[in-house]
Amino acid sequence: MSRILLVEDNEPSRDALSRRLARREFSVMTAVDGRQGVDLAREHTPDLILMDLGLPIVDGWEATRQLKGDAATQHIPIIVLSAHAMTADREKALAAGADDFDSKPVRFEQLLEKIERLLFPVPAR
Repeated sequence: MSRILLVEDNEPSRDALSRRLARREFSVMTAVDGRQGVDLAREHTPDLILMDLGLPIVDGWEATRQLKGDAATQHIPIIVLSAHAMTADREKALAAGADDFDSKPVRFEQLLEKIERLLFPVPAR
């Protein structure tokens, strides 16, 4: 069972997405701000992180930079989730180290494809 850390400050969004992921047999941990997300990632080393950008205490851009700058967590794929769907926001998230970007509201099947692509990459031929 793959472990996903969901870093999301909006309780209804966090609860809905974590339930949907759990139904797909992912083990889901949650954090409500960027600092807690970084701490949980360092402590539990999840298989993948879903990171909101507009977080309190430490925003998602900074949390992503911290995780990708730490040898213990830099290998963990991060998908940024944001209501900011502008090209510049996507580029800024990728520049911070995110492996992928998805806009809100989340289209679950599209997000699931991205999660599976990062967790279970197809070997190059």
